[in-house]
Amino acid sequence: MLNFTEARQKMVDAQIRPQQINDPRIVSIMRHLPREQCTPDSLKDFSYIDGNLSLGEGRVLTEPRITGRMLQLSDVREGENVLVIAAGTGYVAAMFANLGAKVTAVEQNKELSALGEKFCKNFAPEVHWYTASFKEGFPGRGPYDLIYIDGAVQEIPPIYKQQLAPGGRIVGVIWPEGKVASAFLAEHSETDLKVLPQFDVSLPLLPELVVEPSFKL
Repeated sequence: MLNFTEARQKMVDAQIRPQQINDPRIVSIMRHLPREQCTPDSLKDFSYIDGNLSLGEGRVLTEPRITGRMLQLSDVREGENVLVIAAGTGYVAAMFANLGAKVTAVEQNKELSALGEKFCKNFAPEVHWYTASFKEGFPGRGPYDLIYIDGAVQEIPPIYKQQLAPGGRIVGVIWPEGKVASAFLAEHSETDLKVLPQFDVSLPLLPELVVEPSFKL
């Protein structure tokens, strides 16, 4: 049987630290949070691979180095109100909770949601977990200082901006049609969101947020 504790330390040393992920809080949590516990049983031995882990139906558990970089980009502070969209099996939501944030996690897929809710109950019980559509965000616990989308989107759903607190931000991966996918930081302004691309990312589009094609006569 794989030694998960040893695999976790190797993940941090080989995948996280070389990526200039130098926030000591993130490094410490990734050394201790048991990623294998939010992985389906058949895939547990692959929990710490350097790559996305397929969860079926177009969804993935995002590879550790990308998660680490995006968490560092989020620059979350203790006490901030955070919404995690596409929370999957709970790893990112638990990370934010361990960073001291007040976390609301939303997952639409019922099977993934069951895994994620169980994981957070065990390792981040303060997370508020909901099985709900991604398209509406989650206004009931907003406004949010940070909305984190754990997957790629073609565009940021406009409703998300409405759920941001003044000065709030959105972090995720944007993949416009015909262009390269990149992590982004979007900052709230009075008139719009200022989207700042950060680094290239290989992450599939979230099927639930794929934009319907429009036809013009």
